[in-house]
Amino acid sequence: MTPHPRSEHDDLGGLESRSARALSTALDRAVSIPSTTVHAYVQRIRRRHPRATPQQLVAHLERQYLRAVTGSGGAVGVAAAVPGLGTGAGIAISAGEVTAFFGASALFSLAVASVHGIEVDDVARRRALLLASVLGVAGAELVRAEAGIPTSAWARALLTSAPSGTIKRVNGVLARRFVKRQATKEGALAVSRLAPFGIGALIGAVGGRAMGKAVVAGAARAFGPAPLAFPAAGPAIESISHRVIEG
Repeated sequence: MTPHPRSEHDDLGGLESRSARALSTALDRAVSIPSTTVHAYVQRIRRRHPRATPQQLVAHLERQYLRAVTGSGGAVGVAAAVPGLGTGAGIAISAGEVTAFFGASALFSLAVASVHGIEVDDVARRRALLLASVLGVAGAELVRAEAGIPTSAWARALLTSAPSGTIKRVNGVLARRFVKRQATKEGALAVSRLAPFGIGALIGAVGGRAMGKAVVAGAARAFGPAPLAFPAAGPAIESISHRVIEG
């Protein structure tokens, strides 16, 4: 019998739940955003604020991101309140909200990386950045424990120099922590009208903004202070592809 091909979902350590599958699908979509889209987004914000310093540009990116995740976060709660709308429909809307949240979070974190002169095309490294940012302090601690990288301004080392084997291990640990945190309702944001769908439960009008603030804080911790000036050669001067580093 031909063995079933491995996927990123296998790295969730056997958590074959609806939440785990939803997480894997949402992450896959989010981290596949083209680099050209990221660069165009950063340049658009720069054109709106031509005198902004790198630190001020990051602040503009943060505000734009928080508006996005707050504005799109109410569908789950609305669906749960509509008479006659079944749980299945609510779950489908929740899944869409999860995908939208991770998509906005990926664009934001990669845009901040661009301001710092880092371009990352490797989807596994992007996944690690996104998950660790969403997990906040816990994510930074897991990166330190698994990759031996300090919890302060860890993103550059993880994204540009960590071996691919380390990235795979970090992703597995981060994904399991995220799924388990929601499954056990760790934290106030895990409480939801759609309890069977642990991840989608998080994305509500209030929860979306609260999680967005956590991602903003996680990105600030991951990258540290913005550079004093933009990279002379463009928005991204350090680049890594999925075949550069083996480990």
